Amino acid sequence: MSRGFSIGYGTNGFADHTLDDTLTVLEAEGYGALALTLGHPHLDPFADDAFERAARLRGRLDELGWPVVVETGSRYLLDPFVKHRPTLVDREAEPRLRFLARAVELAAVLRADCVSLWSGVVPGDVAADEAWSMLVERMREVVDLADAAGVRLGFEPEPGMLVETVADALRLRDELGRPEAFGITVDLGHCVAVEPDGVVGALRAAGDLLVNVQVDDMMPGVHEHLELGQGRLDLAAALATLEELGYRGVAAIELPRHSHDAPGAAARGIRAIHEVLKEER
Repeated sequence: MSRGFSIGYGTNGFADHTLDDTLTVLEAEGYGALALTLGHPHLDPFADDAFERAARLRGRLDELGWPVVVETGSRYLLDPFVKHRPTLVDREAEPRLRFLARAVELAAVLRADCVSLWSGVVPGDVAADEAWSMLVERMREVVDLADAAGVRLGFEPEPGMLVETVADALRLRDELGRPEAFGITVDLGHCVAVEPDGVVGALRAAGDLLVNVQVDDMMPGVHEHLELGQGRLDLAAALATLEELGYRGVAAIELPRHSHDAPGAAARGIRAIHEVLKEER
């Protein structure tokens, strides 16, 4: 725990490690939270023993004293040919809705801070206004499931998706009637890539709706997750803004293409965060 929030790491950056080995490495490096991406290889949400595995993981996290967030950005989980499809803005979204329902159920077992999710890229055969209408209708269903399960959602704006900025996420929340279950996930790198008011403006706009933070670097206009210090993110400003907001959730490094050097990336990432925090003291 540092300055109120918990420094974590995303399991999608440990695709070549078992979940147990991932926890071993992260504990050794001084992490204190987990961002669990459902799917291969760590926790298949549709496996017969998914709930038993989730319960065992919660027991291990209790031993460590770690919070967890559930991430749903799995590649090829629903379609072996097309990454991330179908999404909430595809004409046929039933597999995505089933997945999100299962994610909510597993999050309840895990006592997760939230289930993080996103809208999706609008396909070529769907107009933007039609995609928005489908998104609102489908999110009502997801919000109702989360509310019934006592699980918070963290809606994440993603570059190139229908909901691209925090302002878009807030508009969606407004159209849903501002439900209690609807929170916001902010990826710090995305703020560099697309947020008009940068990382400080985006975090402040999310405000007390902020339930999940993903930590990575990016270059303006480019959606590529980089290690901290390799892009244009003002990490000091971002962490100071989290302190200003009184954020108490998980801030997990998100490097989904760094599994080939997962232990090294994890070591460098937490060191970069601690160096900034040390300078601020």
